[in-house]
Amino acid sequence: MPLIHGGDWAGYKAQYGGMPLDFSANVSPLGLPDGVRRAMAQSLENAHLYPDPLCRALRAGLAEHLDQPAEQILCGAGAADLIFRLVLAVRPKTALVTAPTFAEYEQALALTDCRVQRYTLRPENDFLLTEDFLAAIRPGVDLVFLCEPNNPTGRTTPRPLLGRILAACEAAGAKLVVDECFNEFLADPAAHTLRGELAAHPGLVILNAFTKWYGMAGVRLGYALCSDTELLERMRACGQPWAVSVEAQAAGLAALQETEYSARLRALVAGQRPRLTAGLAALGCRVIPGEANYILFSRPEPDLTARLRAKGVLLRDCANYPGLGPGWYRAAVRTEQENNAFLQAMKEVL
Repeated sequence: MPLIHGGDWAGYKAQYGGMPLDFSANVSPLGLPDGVRRAMAQSLENAHLYPDPLCRALRAGLAEHLDQPAEQILCGAGAADLIFRLVLAVRPKTALVTAPTFAEYEQALALTDCRVQRYTLRPENDFLLTEDFLAAIRPGVDLVFLCEPNNPTGRTTPRPLLGRILAACEAAGAKLVVDECFNEFLADPAAHTLRGELAAHPGLVILNAFTKWYGMAGVRLGYALCSDTELLERMRACGQPWAVSVEAQAAGLAALQETEYSARLRALVAGQRPRLTAGLAALGCRVIPGEANYILFSRPEPDLTARLRAKGVLLRDCANYPGLGPGWYRAAVRTEQENNAFLQAMKEVL
């Protein structure tokens, strides 16, 4: 069964018997925070109980952390779970997405036979979203998906343009879904998030997750923010009632207290992203100036991912992204030692 994502450590282990150096998944290189690990272990005492289907304690913690009303928060098993719930709740006939972008948007939209319109981001513009996107937001478009920063390009949309996109969606009768799963990796996350627009714009839905920032990919925990509480209730009804496990709810509450971990991660990514960018450029790669914890680059080279895999390194081949194609790759930003090992492996295979 072909997989569309990176992070297939299980397939590598089945083939080679060990664990790879994984640059194909964009999660925190610091691993699971110690406080989260302890909270999950302690939560096992309640594993015989059904989890709270309303995630009341977690939503209260998120409400305080984000300064958002708890009733405007819906938790799920990762952002992907909430994407599917949203599409099933809205059942759009037409949706607008950028290309390239996160694959789950179109996967979810396919469940409702939705007609997907792709707005192609241009490599000659380093995949930056421009004012031309506004013309694609027309009456008849029901949902508009934006990933900020975008996966896999790492680019953000200028904040003033985001405001105009939101206004255009309202004028056209479309809901705007902004995926902020990588927002925390930006230099100034508070300046870019649209959370402050939620109260005045009930057609705005913001998605986020604990997956990337806290290294909790295997825990599966995300949340949606929206001032349209009826929409959130429909989303909750579009899936099984116990979407977030006892362990995941405990992990999320503990993660919100990890301020020292967050400071270390921010410093690490800020220091290592330019080093990895420079290292790839020195190897003759075209590197896109991203702002997240991953780097999109191109290097026409046959069997690059296969040859790196043989050396124990996983790299995300982006050939299956609409809007990209063969020769495009995405590398996560990891620790200095791991980044050095990756660049050395790249040098050897090239």
